[in-house]
Amino acid sequence: MEIEKLRYKRQFKKGVTILMITLKNISRAYGKGKGTIHALRNVNLKINAGEMVAIMGKSGSGKTTLLNTIGLLDKSFEGEYFINDINVKKLSEKQKAFYRNEFFGFVVQDFALIEKYTVFENIKIPFNYTKKRFKKKELIERIETITTKLGINDKLKEPAYNLSGGQRQRVAIARAIINNPNIILADEPTGALDSDNAKEIMNLLKRLNNEGKTIIVVTHDEEVSKYCDYVINIKDGEII
Repeated sequence: MEIEKLRYKRQFKKGVTILMITLKNISRAYGKGKGTIHALRNVNLKINAGEMVAIMGKSGSGKTTLLNTIGLLDKSFEGEYFINDINVKKLSEKQKAFYRNEFFGFVVQDFALIEKYTVFENIKIPFNYTKKRFKKKELIERIETITTKLGINDKLKEPAYNLSGGQRQRVAIARAIINNPNIILADEPTGALDSDNAKEIMNLLKRLNNEGKTIIVVTHDEEVSKYCDYVINIKDGEII
């Protein structure tokens, strides 16, 4: 345990933030006895920095559980999970929160926006949970730069409930990348969009990948998977 803490401190004191993910024999079950559901079964997986990967499978196959495990949202799993050479299971909750808030960005299917908040207020939410400190001017400049890149700069004062589906997903992406994470985890990012908006969102994610972000996309859509370097197929909790 002490070795893991030293590795953690040494690695991030130096500012090393190129993250590689390695899963070894990861299993996750819900319930007990005859009612047990095996969401993941002995999953072995390696994702290198800078890759764009699709996780595909039918509903209930374990895709979202796998994504939540990678994103440190689900800690009740069997097996070993390494970020670089650090064993996640040996980290404290505080250290896990550090990884989750600093190095991961999350994009979900239903956007998860606060309806009464403006676009600016929604994008700014992650700053409430980070140790990074920005002056007001820096924060505004950062949000304006990102929203200009995503084509929603003219919507900053608009409440979320006034946005179209494509605009809402762009806000969700802006919120996910505002802290400049290394890894973006996208759970069915085009599931609630029409085909034109879906293409636009995937082109945005691909552009972020070309800029160096690692992108992991959960999807059931083969058109979405074509944007990725390779596809991980999962069935009944097993990679096939």
